[in-house]
Amino acid sequence: MIDYPTLKLIWWLLVGVLLVGFAIMDGHDMGVGTLLPFVGKGDDERRVVINTVGPHWDGNQVWFITGGGAIFAAWPLVYATAFSGFYWAMLAVLWALFFRPVGFDYRSKIHDARWRSTWDWGLFVGGAVPPLIFGVAFGNLLQGVPFHFDDQLVSTYTGSFWQLLNPFALLAGVVSSAMITMHGGTYLAHRTEGAIQARAVKAAAGAAGLMVLAFIGAGLWLRVGGIEGFVITSVLDPAAAPDPLAKTVARSADAWWRNYATQPLLWALPALGVAGALLAAGLVAVRRTLAAFVASALAIVGVIGTAGAAMFPFVMPSSTMPAASLTVWDSVSSPLTLGLMLGATLIFMPLIVLYTGWAYRVMRGKVTVAHIRANSHTAY
Repeated sequence: MIDYPTLKLIWWLLVGVLLVGFAIMDGHDMGVGTLLPFVGKGDDERRVVINTVGPHWDGNQVWFITGGGAIFAAWPLVYATAFSGFYWAMLAVLWALFFRPVGFDYRSKIHDARWRSTWDWGLFVGGAVPPLIFGVAFGNLLQGVPFHFDDQLVSTYTGSFWQLLNPFALLAGVVSSAMITMHGGTYLAHRTEGAIQARAVKAAAGAAGLMVLAFIGAGLWLRVGGIEGFVITSVLDPAAAPDPLAKTVARSADAWWRNYATQPLLWALPALGVAGALLAAGLVAVRRTLAAFVASALAIVGVIGTAGAAMFPFVMPSSTMPAASLTVWDSVSSPLTLGLMLGATLIFMPLIVLYTGWAYRVMRGKVTVAHIRANSHTAY
């Protein structure tokens, strides 16, 4: 049987895998939605863009639902504290996501230019807003979130929504938005041809360049910009029952770099983020679109992995009560819960991957204007 500390570490990795899976699978849908009003210049072209993701977007959203459910079950304190502190931000994400199912379903129900244009911009909102807010959230995690616990472990958030929109967090939002737009652009370039593909190529390459600049800028800001990280200064027993107040935590200017200093192989993660984006831009420019999509996915792994490796073992640091910071070791569920969830994950995650792969294989190929005109009865 797997011991408790190992289960805690496994679930940290699994939550990371789910976040990366969400960013790759649902991310390219959102990236396509972000580009929709700009790469499609008429109704037929926009229908081409929508039909590249229309059959898959709701299946890909399973990664988002699964990730949220995993955090709720594996890290209940993180879930409760995050949804308290980020309440309005999370509502903004949900409100934006509402445009996606309604937009996909209703857009082509009425043959009216204003009606369809309105839903096109709704799909843009549903694609552009969530990545921006998720990036802003990560930027705030790296700075620490203003919350504390009382003796009953009830969390209180002492910040405001507008405090979340600080300059560093907005820069992190740019990284996230550009990353997802790049990913959507490479996918769109792979599934289309002609003028639509040419516009998608330009958008993907431009977003990749912006992502690299913002990613490097955020790293330099963390290093020399006065943003302090967090480090545990007391002895911590990974096998102990969860108690976030049983440790002491200090802030340090080099805290987010210590894991990279002790484990130099971790530098492969930021290198992958930069190299993957640049490679994606180069490959999509020469129309090696499938390889560009893979490179873009690797860039996502590198960017998210960079943040996770820097913060480990912290999951949600507290800027106002550092000792209350939530970590991999003291914010998790019981061994029984983690063990049962691990078993279910080992059964169902491969099924999701196999089904998704099968669905993409069946509906592979280019979506063209000629196909759309010949199949005007399609749902999208």
